[in-house]
Amino acid sequence: MARYGAVEAFVDPDDARRGQYEDERAALLAAETKDEEAVRRNGHATLTSSVSNLANTIIGSGMLTFPLVLASAGIIPGILTCLLAGSVSAFGLYLLSVCARHTPHRRASFFAVANLTFPRAAVFFDVHSPIIFDAGRLTEDSFLIILKSLVPSVVASLYHDLAPERSPPEWAIDGRLWLTLLMIVLVPLCFMRHLHSLRHMSYVSLFSVGAEDVTVYLILIVIVCYFVPLEGMPPRGEVYIVKITSNFVSTFPVLVFAFTCAMNIFPIYNEVKTNSQARMNIIITSAIGSATLIYGVIAVFGYLTFGSNVGANIVAMYPATSLFVAVGQLAIAVLVLFSYPLQVHPCRNCLDKVFHFNTTAAPGELGGDDGDHTASESEMTPFKFFVLTMAIVASGFWIAFFVDDLQMVLSFVGSTGSTAISFILPGLFYWKMFGNEPGANKTLTRAAVALATYGGFILVFW
Repeated sequence: MARYGAVEAFVDPDDARRGQYEDERAALLAAETKDEEAVRRNGHATLTSSVSNLANTIIGSGMLTFPLVLASAGIIPGILTCLLAGSVSAFGLYLLSVCARHTPHRRASFFAVANLTFPRAAVFFDVHSPIIFDAGRLTEDSFLIILKSLVPSVVASLYHDLAPERSPPEWAIDGRLWLTLLMIVLVPLCFMRHLHSLRHMSYVSLFSVGAEDVTVYLILIVIVCYFVPLEGMPPRGEVYIVKITSNFVSTFPVLVFAFTCAMNIFPIYNEVKTNSQARMNIIITSAIGSATLIYGVIAVFGYLTFGSNVGANIVAMYPATSLFVAVGQLAIAVLVLFSYPLQVHPCRNCLDKVFHFNTTAAPGELGGDDGDHTASESEMTPFKFFVLTMAIVASGFWIAFFVDDLQMVLSFVGSTGSTAISFILPGLFYWKMFGNEPGANKTLTRAAVALATYGGFILVFW
């Protein structure tokens, strides 16, 4: 008999036994869940997957501008500058990985490190670090500019191969028109509240074109087209071993942006099976090294192909006369097209956090993930969700519609958000955490201060 209030209710013995069975089953499932949670706490990612994930974070649209770096300084200074940029970025990652070792177990994050170094500013880092992570909304603008430049080239190539006797109509190669038409497709996707709603688009992207495939194909294009020039390619300009031009300084922020991956160093530290400092050094060195090698190949062959006439977007330099190049351009366009709505989600959540800057972290959130995007978006009112999304999409479209210079957008991103997260914060965190420690490596501390100063110099002067 069970008592509910003042009334006694009869309980069937079979129901009681069934309830006991369900309780035992629930306990068993809870135990399995705890085991899975223990695996997560102890790390589950392999060394290979960690290197791959960090390298994929690095390699992106920045690789399209690397031949311009060589054109601004010559082959040797350009390559040395690329190596220097990669080394400095690797040093920043190393400092962050060292700081991560003093955070709660596998709960490293920018907020957790800031709470140990600058506790009064920890809330500031918690609120604003997602904006730094996304390197500003201008990253999305670079995607739209790439779309605007590549789609007309793909259309022209298709006309050249499928209907050589006809010239494409003027409207078909109008980049602004294509940008407008593509935004009609993108806008409804940007208004999806949850990333899960975009899963079908991601499936198409996954099985049709991936970042690794695009990178390999781009390398193939620059190498093949160097040895076998295409019909209609622009004449090659001068090629110099050493020649520093006035544009050399302006390429620094692009290099910073190209090697930015600090937003993922803490998740990788939290998830890799063995996150010893030696293992983290291998991950950082391998990821930066592979990215530098890829950038170097694209830079050298792209520069040797076009010389001083090379543009800010190497893949857009090739003429619309080859289906081989058109496939690569289309692959990049498809990848960028599918990536744009995914970029809107974190950007919108960043803005939501900014407008709730007085909200502090709840107990138990210290060192957790950088934000629960799903929870954040579910708490947004429909009006706020609509206004933030429209502001992001409209401003991005407006900038991409009138701006054609990809280098300018990447330079702005590189000199602001990328510089802060790659140089300034790692240097300050390490200096504050170890600067006054007895027996601390003074040389490393001075190098950390120099890194933060270098980042501040870029932030101000570029």
